[in-house]
Amino acid sequence: MKTIQSKLKKQLHSPKIVNIMYVPALIFFVLLIFYPFFQGIIISFKEWNGYSPKFLWVGLQKYQKLFHDKDFYFTVKNTLIYGVGSTLIQNILGLGCAVLLDQKMRCEKLVRTVVYLPVVISALIMGYVWYFFFKFEGGAINDIMMLLGLDPLDWLAVGKRSVWIITLVNSFQYMGISMVIYLAGLQGIPKTYYEAASIDGATSWTKFKNVTIPLLMPAITTSVVINIIGGLKLFDVIMAMTKGGPGYTSASISTMMYQMYFVRMDAGYASAMGIVMFLIISIISIINLKFFRNKEVEM
Repeated sequence: MKTIQSKLKKQLHSPKIVNIMYVPALIFFVLLIFYPFFQGIIISFKEWNGYSPKFLWVGLQKYQKLFHDKDFYFTVKNTLIYGVGSTLIQNILGLGCAVLLDQKMRCEKLVRTVVYLPVVISALIMGYVWYFFFKFEGGAINDIMMLLGLDPLDWLAVGKRSVWIITLVNSFQYMGISMVIYLAGLQGIPKTYYEAASIDGATSWTKFKNVTIPLLMPAITTSVVINIIGGLKLFDVIMAMTKGGPGYTSASISTMMYQMYFVRMDAGYASAMGIVMFLIISIISIINLKFFRNKEVEM
């Protein structure tokens, strides 16, 4: 009996069996990721309305149009603000919460739950909730302002202001992810390092700067890359709060793609935007990953 069990264990742990286990995941990956991606590349070379069986091959015409489109350049700028701005705010707030919770404070589990709770809420629902705070007529913030004798403000009517409001809303929702990553990193740092630093007379700031941050670099790398990818492809919150308006003043590449495909019915142009957005996200993510990986080695 023991010999049969040992043989089965050897077979299950053999490289061939392990490789076979990857096959279902690879099939799903090809069907759900690679196939749609390559279909998108093909569609970007077509003049197509998105549903008709008829289409016209136009080659690189959609890409030429894209690089001469001022609205697209404006949405790229907004997308970078959403990506970089959200990443900075999420990581600063997430690290602050993680450091606070690592001190074994009272109601630690409750605070952790409250901070992380927005992450599990649909981004679209969160966007609508915040919209009712910022909308002009009947908005909670304007109602409070009028009670104080102040004039109401149309918060989402100005593109620059609405971009930063959306960035803050997105940061508030997802800072819980950064908090969890940093908290796991902090709890993995041996306390002996802090004890040794205290013996040497190090202050709290010195310990944070010279002990915590260097040992937290792998967590920082993970958090930054995840957050910047999420921020650069932001869609739901924008659609709920402004729909990318007025015009394209608060639009991201994702929302402009939606407008082109489902409103203007220009599937080829929307697909070309999607390919460019993929390249932008890939380049920025790889640069960030390499930069922070090098920092891990240096520190």
